[in-house]
Amino acid sequence: MSTIKVTKHAVYDLKYHFVWVPKYRKKLLTGDVAVFVKQVFKQIAQEYNWEIEAMAIQSGHVHVFLHAAPKYAPARMVQVMKSLSAREIFQQFPQLRKQLWAGEFWNDGYFVRSVGDQVTAAIIKRYIRYQRDDDQPKQLGLWD
Repeated sequence: MSTIKVTKHAVYDLKYHFVWVPKYRKKLLTGDVAVFVKQVFKQIAQEYNWEIEAMAIQSGHVHVFLHAAPKYAPARMVQVMKSLSAREIFQQFPQLRKQLWAGEFWNDGYFVRSVGDQVTAAIIKRYIRYQRDDDQPKQLGLWD
């Protein structure tokens, strides 16, 4: 199944796997908090026209796998998800501020990996390796 998207200026298939943790690696993402965080992430994704393909909220970290347009840098996507969700979490669960003395919900760092469906890193390397000048014979197609 192809997930290629089209905008006025781009054709793309960009997916990212993000992982980040609460401040001080506290295991705060349980019960009602976990359910709420999942809802907030879905709302943020909807507002920004991102598609969450998979998500796991675990007690000490979150995994978000999403599809987004190239106009969004991964660092900006994380910034949006973390800042907007932190504000909503503290509004809904003000008691959590007592456990997070710095006033921040999420740790500063994160993990991100770009992911492709059928086009793997090996296929892209092969495609680039076999590029030819215009006067050269037939070039290898990306999806051959």
